[in-house]
Order: sequence, then C-alpha cells, then structure tokens
Amino acid sequence: MLFEFTKMHGLGNDFVVIDAIRQSINLSTEDIRFIADRRFGVGCDQLLLVEQADSPEVDFHYRIFNADGGEVEQCGNGARCFARFVHDEGLTQKTQIPVSTRTGNILLSLRADGQVQVNMGVPKWLPADIPFVSAQQESVYTIATDFGDYELGVVSMGNPHAVIMVDDIDTAPLDTVGAAIEKHPRFPEKVNVGFMQVIDATHVMLRVYERGAGETLACGTGACAAVVSGQLRGLLAENVIVQLPGGKLDISWRGAGQPVYMTGPAESVFKGKMSL
Repeated sequence: MLFEFTKMHGLGNDFVVIDAIRQSINLSTEDIRFIADRRFGVGCDQLLLVEQADSPEVDFHYRIFNADGGEVEQCGNGARCFARFVHDEGLTQKTQIPVSTRTGNILLSLRADGQVQVNMGVPKWLPADIPFVSAQQESVYTIATDFGDYELGVVSMGNPHAVIMVDDIDTAPLDTVGAAIEKHPRFPEKVNVGFMQVIDATHVMLRVYERGAGETLACGTGACAAVVSGQLRGLLAENVIVQLPGGKLDISWRGAGQPVYMTGPAESVFKGKMSL
C-alpha cells in the first residue's frame, strides 16, 4: 500500500496526518506503530486520519491513533492540525469547520492571524465519565502509588485526564509517577497525567505524560483539563495562558455547562509518500 502523508505539529506535539478521503487507507496496529517509530518510520506522537463526514451536522470525521497503535477519543493539538490540513489541502474552503470524533462533535476555527481555535466541548468530571473508580465526586482525590500518595483532579475532555499540582514543573516525576498513574487500576481505560505549576491565576506551566505516548512537548486536551481542574479548585481565572514545553496555548472556560476554548498554532513540516 502506497500512500501520501503530511508531517505536522502543534507546539512540538507532532503528527502524521493522512487523507483517507482521496486515497484508500487500511492501517493495522502494527502499521501505525511502524509509521510512528522515530528510527524506522516517519516518527510522531499520534497519527491522524481525515475521513468522510459520518453525519450531516459535520464536514469531516477525525480519528486519532497514539504511537502505540491504540485509537483514542480526542487530541486538541491534533484538532488544530486537522483544521489546517483540510483547509491547506483544499478539502474545504471554510474557516469554521465542524468535525466528529469518537466522543462527539467539535468546531474548528481558522483565524486571520494564523492561529486555530477549537471549541473542545463541555468538560466532565463525574468519576463515571472519566472513567475513574470512586465512591463519590470530589474536586481532589487521593490515589496511592508505589511512589507515595498523590492528590489529583480528574477531568474528561472527551478523553481522560488526571491533574496533579506541583511546586516545580522542572522536577515533576513524569517518568515514574506519571507512568504509574497512567495505568493505575482506578483508571480502567488508562489516563493522561498532567503536572501543573500555578504561577498566578492567569498563567500556569504544564507537562503531560500522555496515555500510550509518554511525555509530549504539548497536549491540548491536557491544557484544557488542567485549567478546568484549576478552576474547580478555586485557583484559576476564566482565561489562562498554559505554558507547555513546546510553547503556549490560550485556554478559556466560563464554568460548569460551558465549553472550553483552546487557541494555538498548527504547522506543516513536510509531505511524503510511504509504502507498507
């Protein structure tokens, strides 16, 4: 199978984007792992598939696969790249682009300044919606690991997130605690683990250990979840700049029942052809 692809990134969170509308694509889990491999394949954190709309309410369907080959529900940085890709490739002339994902519809907006804004939908934090094993809902939970007990918030942005507060983002234990919580039995579908340092009410620093990918330079849904969790704890304002290792995202949330808006860049790196 010979196919064309585009390598893209959002703040260093990188993607292989494939048009599955104008070419026939049938990828196995092993194929995706190979493509994502940084030594033997193209290399990426996630692979994105652009597919035909599955309902009249949207223009496209958006599928996301982690580097380990597993399909996941949502990816915020990928959504921005998705919008840039379909517009630059002539698949649409719109600047307001509704797309469907495994967990619902989102709206992508291409702005005149080159930034992309995504309506990420209404966040959820009931344990069953994450999913997270807990007898009752709390703003902060305590979870036991081999490295000690940790307090965390849980938020679903269409995919599951745990948010841990730290005093120093540079020494956050992503490789140990992040990896342990990602596959903790209280998260039956695993979880993305964010470590957040609050600078002030409108500025935080964040690193994320992503489910199925490890630490990435940026995580859009992780930035959204961190701001929601910070607001639920009474620490953050409605509009927050989230500083990630790869750059900044602007996150806005007006509280319960309202959608989260994420604004940031999306860049194309190169195009290529690959044979599997």
